[in-house]
Amino acid sequence: MSGCGKVRAWQVPLRLITGAFILHSGMEKWDGPDEQAQGVHGMARQSFPFLENIDAPRFLRLLAAGEIALGAALLTPAVPTRLAGAALTGFAGSLMAVYAQTPGLRKEGSVWPTPDGIGVSKDSWLLAIGLALTLSPREKHLKNLKHLKQLKHAKDAKRHGRHQQHGPHCRPEQHAGGGERLKQAKQAKELAKTLSRGGHSHHHAHRHGPAHARKACPAHR
Repeated sequence: MSGCGKVRAWQVPLRLITGAFILHSGMEKWDGPDEQAQGVHGMARQSFPFLENIDAPRFLRLLAAGEIALGAALLTPAVPTRLAGAALTGFAGSLMAVYAQTPGLRKEGSVWPTPDGIGVSKDSWLLAIGLALTLSPREKHLKNLKHLKQLKHAKDAKRHGRHQQHGPHCRPEQHAGGGERLKQAKQAKELAKTLSRGGHSHHHAHRHGPAHARKACPAHR
């Protein structure tokens, strides 16, 4: 499977185990008794007052449907990991809000749970898993990083091979750009020789005259 729905190896246990437990929890709540509905609804409406307008059995059924959908999304590889992680983060965040605002679940003035709040406090692990899945790098980003590393490795290998080819006594002109500098140096040397010869010819003509034969001149013997 390719594209945005691809699941990486390290994400498999997070999605598999978390999704299975949430799905199972939702299925158990679907036909839960009234006592369970009243207890769950009572805890939830303390953190979210707008839930008072929904009766307890209906709320329990809606919660069960949400957990079933979330568990199925985590277990389905076609669902993008970042999307499933965002949904899990939102769900776990609401559970932690219930934990923070329900009296008796936390020790006074502390974030640590009481014996009654241990079960709810463990939902913090779901929040951590959701954030890990949400913040996981995208496949395209990983491919770009891999491509850049390959280019850098190829460039380093090429540079290393050029040094090995030249040997330990390689000169600067043997490296990139050195040939052009060597060529320019040769041209400058030839130009200096030409100017030197031209200066001697001009001095000879000025001293002996233009009609003077070069062969007769002792300077040319």
